[in-house]
Amino acid sequence: MSKRLLLTPGPLTTADATRAAMQRDWGSRDTDFIALTARVRERLVAICHGGDDYSCIPLQGSGTFAVEAMLGTFVGPTDKLLVLENGAYGRRASAICRRMSRAHVALSWDEDTPVDTDQLSDALAADPSITHVLAVHVETTSGLLNPITKIGAAVAATGRHLLIDAMSAFGALPLSATEVEFDAVAASANKCIEGVPGIGFVIARNEALETTAGHSPATVLDLYEQWRGFEANGQWRFTPPTHVLAAFDAALDGFEAEGGVAGRGGRYRQNCRILTQGLTALGLKLYLEPEVQAPIIVTVHQPTDPNFDFDKFYDSLGAQGLVIYPGKLTKVDSFRIGCIGQVFADDMARVVTAVGETLAEMGVRLSPETS
Repeated sequence: MSKRLLLTPGPLTTADATRAAMQRDWGSRDTDFIALTARVRERLVAICHGGDDYSCIPLQGSGTFAVEAMLGTFVGPTDKLLVLENGAYGRRASAICRRMSRAHVALSWDEDTPVDTDQLSDALAADPSITHVLAVHVETTSGLLNPITKIGAAVAATGRHLLIDAMSAFGALPLSATEVEFDAVAASANKCIEGVPGIGFVIARNEALETTAGHSPATVLDLYEQWRGFEANGQWRFTPPTHVLAAFDAALDGFEAEGGVAGRGGRYRQNCRILTQGLTALGLKLYLEPEVQAPIIVTVHQPTDPNFDFDKFYDSLGAQGLVIYPGKLTKVDSFRIGCIGQVFADDMARVVTAVGETLAEMGVRLSPETS
């Protein structure tokens, strides 16, 4: 089999050096592991230009663990959150708030429509009880890019507090604390930094963190307590994913060697161009318009030809070492192909060729009228 590619929004195809870093065993309270934790935390803050005013709080678990921790810690029992929804991950944030009994309202758009900051400003003006806003930088549901800088400006102009789910953007798309005023941003090791699954993290403004003592309804997801523990002795409060953290550190080496956000994002944009141009040339219809397509994951309408069967399509590509994702849209049948991870231009050309050959073998005919 050719090189196996995970064409998903995470877990991803990882570098050999990242996987190799997990060969060593670490003691969770050893001096060298404490130093490793401190190094990773500092490197992540540097990616968003946070400086000494921000801290990184890593957590055991997936990215959603970090989002839930961020919401539970920063949205207090007397606060009210406005969730900007245009996909499954905005809706998931609302579901988390319901479970935690946190006051919240939602402002919603279709899954192919970015946040309208004029409507956001109007909603904030109409409801002075709103204290926080949750925005998703890239909605992995479709690959939609939301205008995070404009969102930040609209929130800051009203004195509210911005929380960002940057799960599928952090490390590939610019997000600077010097340009976007946020209290906290949540992301994950196994997205654009290209680590392995097992660590989520939140980068937060220290002044905002200081106000959150006692907010969290959870024990293990209390970012304030986790932060205070790191600041006191450098240690995780509960058993850390030691091997995953070592792999994350190695992945950060690769990230920096590639040129950081500019280099990583540039490769992903090239991947996305090859993929979208190739799929369009085959006659497939893309879900998003180019101006709102983030270079992370591409959503494709399923062909309407009756010979198309997604399960057979998925299995055939999988047999060729190409793992794609089913669609997550609520209104149309689709599938998704990721552009991130250790995937390069020649890999994306291979994907386009395999998709075309697989559809031909299935007897699927494509044209602008039938795709």
